[in-house]
Amino acid sequence: MKEFDAFLAKIEQPDQKKRVTDVLSWVNETYPELERVIKWNQPMFTDHGTFIIGFSVSKKHFAISPESVTLKLFSQDIEKTGYSFTENIIRINWDQPVDYDLLKKMIDFNIADKAEFTQFWR
Repeated sequence: MKEFDAFLAKIEQPDQKKRVTDVLSWVNETYPELERVIKWNQPMFTDHGTFIIGFSVSKKHFAISPESVTLKLFSQDIEKTGYSFTENIIRINWDQPVDYDLLKKMIDFNIADKAEFTQFWR
């Protein structure tokens, strides 16, 4: 995951850095076929040049960006976790657990749904 080293180095809080590293490592290990890239200063995973999922950090949370189509599809599942979300991102407060089952469902959906997709974004 050397592609993400510079991004992770900018996270000052050690516990937050570990948390983001753990999530990125989980995606990397669960989906080794996905490409790791940094775009717009954010770590992202792509498949055949199309966006699958991205991550960002802020003072109060880290965010997952699976694209608005995916957020709409899984909005009820997201609500059940207690995460706040917008049309484009899911916010996971630093003290909230990561729902890896939900993360897997969203990534699996994006990979399948975008299998024949030829652009970066939907």
